[in-house]
Order: sequence, then structure tokens, then C-alpha cells
Amino acid sequence: MKITEVGPRDGLQNEKSEVPTQDKLVYIRKLVAAGLKHIEATSFVRKENIPQLGDAKELSASLNLNGDVHFSALTPNLKGYQAAISSGFKEVAVFTAASESFTKKNINRTIQESIDGFKEIFAEAKKDGVLVRGYVSTVIDCPYEGKIDPKKVLEVSKILLDQGAYEISLGETIGTAVPAEVDKLLNTLLKEIPADKLAGHFHDTYGMAISNVQKSYELGIRSFDSSSGGLGGCPYAKGASGNLATEDLVYFFHKSGIQTGIDLSKLLEASAFMEGILQRKLASRSYIALKAKAAS
Repeated sequence: MKITEVGPRDGLQNEKSEVPTQDKLVYIRKLVAAGLKHIEATSFVRKENIPQLGDAKELSASLNLNGDVHFSALTPNLKGYQAAISSGFKEVAVFTAASESFTKKNINRTIQESIDGFKEIFAEAKKDGVLVRGYVSTVIDCPYEGKIDPKKVLEVSKILLDQGAYEISLGETIGTAVPAEVDKLLNTLLKEIPADKLAGHFHDTYGMAISNVQKSYELGIRSFDSSSGGLGGCPYAKGASGNLATEDLVYFFHKSGIQTGIDLSKLLEASAFMEGILQRKLASRSYIALKAKAAS
């Protein structure tokens, strides 16, 4: 079982109040202490585009990028990739979508232009021995185009895999999917892509994320993204709530008899810390319930 914690990057990037670098480091160290082995730490983007992640270089300098925790960084272009590698990262992620409208709105490129832009990253990563993970967003619904054809998701995923991505994270970006739709998508993909090349990245707008995880697990998926406390959201998808909370994911797996290697109580400490920093209540159902139980 692999859980990729995306809180430090995907979870924080849209927060309006800037989180100090030292607080991000405390947060990440608490996530590591909880047993998380795959953490997306930051993104190397222009500070004016995402001010929250403008400290990527400074943050990275304080991380142990040679330990047993696999830290990754999102790199939107070759310049970002080079900055990540010079900072010591051994894994990066690239981002596109299965919707032309969403890709254009998000990164001002067509799907093909985004993929063409990644070719240099894949070529350099191969020479550098760096892992590349591919994100494909809007895999079921798009806020602009509506329903997405699973064949389009397959097409984009195969291109990224052929270029050298070791795994494709399937982003259910606006949190509208139900298990029947996840079943249809995965049954299309799994005809041509092995299950161990796919990961589920679900949002919980309609409270369906765990049900979608369960369906994915039944179909052989063993890699999932989540964000502690349910932090995150999508600025280009009105109404979309945060990512699936890592606490909810871990609680579900443990109660189902599936071990993750993550200490739930320590994970709650990481989320509680960030709740204090952000000065607002977090959305994670398990966090709220277990916090109340501990206080009773």
C-alpha cells in the first residue's frame, strides 16, 4: 500500500495566508514522524504565480532528501525541473489533464502543448536517474466540459507512461464522481495499463472519496494520494472542496484490516498543528471525530 501525502504542496498552495517556511518544515516533520514515506513537499514555480510555494528552494534545503522518505516536487517546466534537481530532489511530478478547457484554464496550454513541454523533463530525468510521476486531472468530470470520456484519460495516461512516467495519479478534481463512474474509468484503463502504474487522487466534495477509494482498491489499485486534514482544493473548479483527508484514508484502511504503516494518532498531531497555523477548522471527518473522542 502506498499513500502519497500531498498536504505540503497541493494542500497549502491555495491558502490565502502565507505559511512561514519553518511552520511548513514542522508540519512535514510531523508527517514523517507519523510514518508517511511519500510526501509531495513543494513545487518549483514562479513566486508571483503561487506565492505560497515561493520558498521551495529554502524549504528543500532543510529536508533530508537522501533518507528513507521519498520527497517529490511538482515541476511545471524544464526550468522548474532543473531547480528541483539542483535542490536535491530525486522525484518530480508533471501535470496535465484529460480536459482541454481545464488545461487551458489551469496552465494556459492545450493538452498536447503541456505534453510536448514535458518531453525535455522526461529526457533530462532519464539521464539524471530521476523518477517522474504524472498527474492527469479531471479524469471523470470537468467544471467546463462536463463528462470526460475514459478513452481520453487512457490516451493521455499512455502518452505519459510511454515518455517515462513511473506512475499516473488519476485526479478526480472536482469530487463529483461515484463508484460506478470510477469502475467504468478503471475498467477502461486497466485493459491497457497495469494497476501498479495507477494511483487514485480523489476530492471529497460530495463525500464520495472513500467509496471511490474502496472501488479502486477492489479493482487492484494500491496507490492513493491524500492530504492531512483534507487540506486543498482547486481554484479552477468552483465548489470543489479539499482533497481526501489522509486521516480518513488511513482510518478506512485500518478498520478494513489493511495496514498502511502510518500512526493515526501522530497523523492527527500533524493536522492539529496545521489547524492552529491556519486558524480555521479542518474538514477531515476522522480528524474531527477522533479529536472529539480524545477530548471526552
